[in-house]
Amino acid sequence: MSDQNKSGMTVFWRWIGRLVIIAIILSIVSFLTPGFSISGLWSFLLAALVITALDYLVEKIMKVDASPFGKGLKGFIISAVIIYFAQFLVPNMEVSILGAVLGALVIGVLDAIFPTRVM
Repeated sequence: MSDQNKSGMTVFWRWIGRLVIIAIILSIVSFLTPGFSISGLWSFLLAALVITALDYLVEKIMKVDASPFGKGLKGFIISAVIIYFAQFLVPNMEVSILGAVLGALVIGVLDAIFPTRVM
């Protein structure tokens, strides 16, 4: 196996591991946050994928770090908007405006504890 294939596989498994960690963090947020609920394993995984993709798009289009504590208040608000918008793309996900704000706060705290980029 060439070095290029090894590094490609490493990146793939790192991405899968990150997706699983994000889904676990979303399950914790769903449990702790009023107005933020996701039910079903596939919905957690899809929510993790959608939120990660929306974050990536925001970063590329707006040149802004959309992590909850990435760019202060602006990053926090963008993070809450991404969470709120994700409910329209993910089945079994319901988020109120307050739930999106509290969810962004909890995700920011968990992102500080777990060394992975959640949003």
